[in-house]
Amino acid sequence: MTIRPPLRLGPVRRFTRNLLCPVDFLGRPLLLKYTRDAAEADEEIRGHACLARHYRVPTLHTHLRVPGGHLLAYERLPSGTDQGLLLDLLNADEPSSDLHAYMDQLTAAYREVILATASPAEPARIVRKLYWDRAAPGGRLDTYYVGRDFLIADGLIDVPVSRLDTYTLSVNGRQHHLYWAATLRWLRAHFATAEPVWAALTQGDPTDVNLAHPLAWFDYDTAGMNSIPGEFANFLWYASALGGWLVPTYNPTALVDHPATFAHVPANTPELRRADIDHTTSTVHIDYTPRLSAPRRTAVTAYWNQLVQPVTDRLWPGANLANLLRPYLVMRILGVYNLADLTPEDRLVLLARLAEAMSPAFDPITYFCPLESPCPAP
Repeated sequence: MTIRPPLRLGPVRRFTRNLLCPVDFLGRPLLLKYTRDAAEADEEIRGHACLARHYRVPTLHTHLRVPGGHLLAYERLPSGTDQGLLLDLLNADEPSSDLHAYMDQLTAAYREVILATASPAEPARIVRKLYWDRAAPGGRLDTYYVGRDFLIADGLIDVPVSRLDTYTLSVNGRQHHLYWAATLRWLRAHFATAEPVWAALTQGDPTDVNLAHPLAWFDYDTAGMNSIPGEFANFLWYASALGGWLVPTYNPTALVDHPATFAHVPANTPELRRADIDHTTSTVHIDYTPRLSAPRRTAVTAYWNQLVQPVTDRLWPGANLANLLRPYLVMRILGVYNLADLTPEDRLVLLARLAEAMSPAFDPITYFCPLESPCPAP
């Protein structure tokens, strides 16, 4: 007769400042989350309770104060290497029937809850962590960029970003002007206003590692009443840029249990084809080929057609979606990774993407899906 130990610990994983550890306690599968930040633990507990009324979330069995922080014990959903997340459905050469069914289920759940809970809300009364707090004095924008200058692309275009306003940017043959300091001022000013925004009950950080397969939601410190355009911009940017390209490149340890991700990075990494300056015309030429794998295009397309479009048609009939999404998208470009810390090639592509997002001609449909495989018209 084999006697099973009452407590079995799995490998400890670090995610940002938190630690996660799978545990089997008296035959019950649990996931322990340890965080040092008391306020973040309180936000997690509050967010979980809020979300549980409308979405499928693992049960929070208990939470304890422990030396140096807080410990939260969640129901552990079935998972394994390259299993258990939306990410795993995206790590394929072609979209599967499971991915199509998953996106139908995901967008239907969001559409129902967002439309049922949507209302105009003052920014002070919604979740501020990913946008308003990052734009506030002393927030991430200040930490990354105040008093700092860096080259547009070391060794390729040795011009400081502070002097971008003296050049024309020719991006894939289209002319743009990017005013670096003015863009930062505009972003801070946008998130400093007290004007109400349309908000709804969501998880707030809908990344492909925060969405389980079968469908459930993880990570609750941003759960609550969130800006609806912010929710949309977050998913679209993560699915089309962060999840398949930047996160596995700059934060690979977060994906150690999903190694198939790394095999698909080339299919999601833009190709920089030209980077030079014409000093006679003060023009910076940047030509790049956007890339997005077929499963990620499928996810973005379904999300747009089955969630973004119908919700905006109800809440903002006839509105310009580019203007609604722009400030949130720009914050995701600038406020996740410090551009100065990236490779020159990646930094240059992101500056080009920033210029495209700030352009009056910004079109979200073609922006989030590569031009060689455009999203179908809604």
